[in-house]
Amino acid sequence: MSDFSLSITVDDASDCPTEARVRSLVDTLFKDQGLAWASIGVVLTDHQAVLDLNIQWLEHDYHTDVLSFLLEEDPTALEGEVYVDIETARERHVEFSTSALQEIERYIVHGLLHLAGYDDSTDEEKEIMRQLEDQYLLA
Repeated sequence: MSDFSLSITVDDASDCPTEARVRSLVDTLFKDQGLAWASIGVVLTDHQAVLDLNIQWLEHDYHTDVLSFLLEEDPTALEGEVYVDIETARERHVEFSTSALQEIERYIVHGLLHLAGYDDSTDEEKEIMRQLEDQYLLA
């Protein structure tokens, strides 16, 4: 495992991945991307918390499934936070033929990919991120 600090905050643990699973996702993704990380925070929370952050920090007054914040850009010790709206995962997982747990894990990986520098502004970028999400979720 990498020498990074992982902090996980869960507002409601039902349907959520274990700390070991989150650590595995983080470690696998960062190792594969060749990135050095000092500290990662993963917060599994509700609609309102993610909406409040979206408004406060991004000036977006709408719900989203995941937010990522790169806190330190030092390439030898990057730091970041990922906020996952687990209520959205619980509401929408059926339309993707997955479980709530699988959808939450996808949101975590999606947020980590944003911290790693990936974007999803275009259809092509969205497809790349989707392929990477699938890859890391199966790892």
